[in-house]
Amino acid sequence: MLQSQWYKEELSKSDADVKHRSLSEEYSFFEAVKEGNIEFVQENCKEEAFSNPEGMGVLSKNALTNLKYHFVITVALVTRYCIEGGMETEQAYRLSDFYILHMDACTSLREISDLHHVMALDFTGKMRLLQKNAALSKPIAQCIDYIYAHISSRITIEELAAYTALSPSYLSRLFKQNLGVSISDYIREKKIEKAQNLLRFSDYTYIEIANYLSFSSQSHFIQTFEHYVGMTPKQYRGSKYKSNW
Repeated sequence: MLQSQWYKEELSKSDADVKHRSLSEEYSFFEAVKEGNIEFVQENCKEEAFSNPEGMGVLSKNALTNLKYHFVITVALVTRYCIEGGMETEQAYRLSDFYILHMDACTSLREISDLHHVMALDFTGKMRLLQKNAALSKPIAQCIDYIYAHISSRITIEELAAYTALSPSYLSRLFKQNLGVSISDYIREKKIEKAQNLLRFSDYTYIEIANYLSFSSQSHFIQTFEHYVGMTPKQYRGSKYKSNW
């Protein structure tokens, strides 16, 4: 029965000259994510290549369900390409699960398409950072991992020096040579990046975010945030709050 249905389907699709996207087009996208090529992936998202119905396989007669199925397939392939490119396996799978669970709650094609763009750029950004770290000296890569893991704490150069078994002065010079910024500036930048995510995707108050990221005061947090972002936390939340979900 199924075989008979398949032959009829194959005949009708052949007569209609229905074609799927070329493999080279798909490979180019997945390779770009794997290589951390943010510019290529951004352009791909801008062109709405993912949700373009031309060349998209029909996995469900319901348009929303069809796009959801394609999202799962895309995330699965992105995950495996990134693991092949060096991303830690468990991190890649957790990220995949995270985005698929969010996609499951989407109720429109636009929501799914927007989430796809966020997902693709998130994986790509992590791969770019991974490749950048691979080119760094071991102590600097250790510092970056330590800062990431302790971003809510007050991190000092002395802590990092002890962690890498180097003197504070030598580590400071090495860090500046590798990344072009001082350790303290890098830590502040990462804290502000974390603050941006909290302002966008959480309901924490400004004082709660300031305390969580170990700023000396709310005013210090606001001043630092405005220096790096160009607007106050209140202005940023007003323009970005949950905008990608």
